[in-house]
Amino acid sequence: MLWPLLFWPRLPKVRRMSSRFRFCNFSIRPALLALTVCSIGQMAWAQADEARAQRIAGGSCFLCHGAKGESTSEVFPRLAGQNAQYIAKQLEAFKSGQRKSSAMADISARLTSDEMLALGKYYEKMEPPREPPKDPALAAVGQYIYHQGNRFSGVPSCASCHGANGEGAANLPRLASQFSGYLFTQLKQFNTRQRTDENQVMHVVVEKMTELEMAAVAEYLSGK
Repeated sequence: MLWPLLFWPRLPKVRRMSSRFRFCNFSIRPALLALTVCSIGQMAWAQADEARAQRIAGGSCFLCHGAKGESTSEVFPRLAGQNAQYIAKQLEAFKSGQRKSSAMADISARLTSDEMLALGKYYEKMEPPREPPKDPALAAVGQYIYHQGNRFSGVPSCASCHGANGEGAANLPRLASQFSGYLFTQLKQFNTRQRTDENQVMHVVVEKMTELEMAAVAEYLSGK
């Protein structure tokens, strides 16, 4: 009997997957798998780098720069929050002798480039201490010079390179929250050529600054 089949509910037609879609589907799966494996691998490498950096920092760096990069004295820079690439760049400079320090030359000589960058990333994640300037009046003068420069002597604005908030950039140092004494010493060393930079930009800047202006800018940045 055929008549029951005439009233049997029709099932919706199942469209066959196009060959193009099947190809894309099978092509995407390996790519997604590779991306997942790559991401896991990168996370593992990052964790290994951080663990290695922590061991190095705990063995050599913390005595001068503090357990959290806060530093133990104005003689030594605060590393907390400093740009990772800048830290690595300075370690390379100590290692090559471009930047002078017998203690840092000895430490950096034992580090690979990967370890230097790992240390930079380790300290970059830390929160720098926040303290108000000790001399607000001097800091106010420094604020003007930092942002406006001194058009009479030709001192340019520091913010044009180091940022409006002293945050710096990849290859330029973060200056905010740094010790005023340390910053003042570095400015004087640039002025006397005891310290240099690749393009000698800092020489051109600081040779036009008075020591009072250097101290004022350093005081302002210490409270940022």
